[in-house]
Amino acid sequence: MRKTREKGVVSHLPALIFVVAVSLSYGVNVEGGGCSRSPVIFNMGDSNSDTGSVLNGFGFVRPPPFGRLFHRYVGRVSDGRLIIDFLCENLRTSYLTPYLKSMGSNFTNGANFAVGGGKTFPRFDFFNLGLQTVQFFWFQNQSIELTSKGYKGFVKEEDFKNALYMIDIGQNDLALAFGNSSYAQVIERIPTFIAEIEYAIVSLYQHGGRKLWVHNTGPLGCLPQQLANISRSSSHEFDRQGCLKSRNNAAKTFNKQLKALCKKLRAAMKDATIVYVDIFAIKYDLVANAKLYGFENPLMVCCGHGGPPYNFDNLIQCGGPGFRVCEEGSKYVSWDGLHYTQAANQFLANKILSTNFSTPPLPFHFFCNK
Repeated sequence: MRKTREKGVVSHLPALIFVVAVSLSYGVNVEGGGCSRSPVIFNMGDSNSDTGSVLNGFGFVRPPPFGRLFHRYVGRVSDGRLIIDFLCENLRTSYLTPYLKSMGSNFTNGANFAVGGGKTFPRFDFFNLGLQTVQFFWFQNQSIELTSKGYKGFVKEEDFKNALYMIDIGQNDLALAFGNSSYAQVIERIPTFIAEIEYAIVSLYQHGGRKLWVHNTGPLGCLPQQLANISRSSSHEFDRQGCLKSRNNAAKTFNKQLKALCKKLRAAMKDATIVYVDIFAIKYDLVANAKLYGFENPLMVCCGHGGPPYNFDNLIQCGGPGFRVCEEGSKYVSWDGLHYTQAANQFLANKILSTNFSTPPLPFHFFCNK
């Protein structure tokens, strides 16, 4: 791989022009993406969907080449757009503004409460899911008050009722659990993580949320960061794709319980719609059939250090001294060992939009049509 560091050149294109331009150049799937009313989305999660909370809340700026396809760092842990950005493009709405962005904010189409490093447990620890829901409740309270007084740039009371509430979290809970626990202990802890997601969904429902979109967790055992930190002492620890069985089995257990939770809540909250999306299946399919989809080695990091088989080194990570990065246009799955490239995120978003991995199989725009 060639080293291609970039300077953080700030783009002066208006946001709307940029969204249209990248949508055309990358062929975003917009079929059926229209809404009969303006879409409003509230998202909660971790770095897989954080569009700038860590940047705006803590002033943490990642160095180039993070954000290189935006021509500057915009708070996403990738080279470009995330899944949620593509989903917003599908609805022809602006990218979600981070709740923690204090200047130049426009929340008319919702807000993003996801924070990099976010987990389900402990409930109110470091912007975890429980704290994100509390932030949403305060946002809801203040937004309704301010719009009633004529202020612009916020969400009206009736729009909260028609909004989509998205949850995409769990990866960090499992990853951290494996750092200090045996496989059996990790499995024992999963019900605690699921209980926190239940608490969040029920709380959102009690505050008027009736349309929920829940992503399960991806194949943790296929992340290069996880693979690089495990000794290849036994071939029995790896599956046919080279992924760690224990990590993926834990993710499957998590997802099985999460799917059961969604089914239980549908029965209990009959006036709500809860869509469960099998992100694990989508991501694992990409890993297993990477060449078929035109991608490079799915377990090899685009931006990292060390070369094959993973190009990941804990001491020399993306953006640090000595890193190497693949050329723009290369179709890698993994960006930095933990997060996906824009190319992969576009692929994943299009699979989500297909409805083939959703239960029930509703189109993403179901919530913004009368």
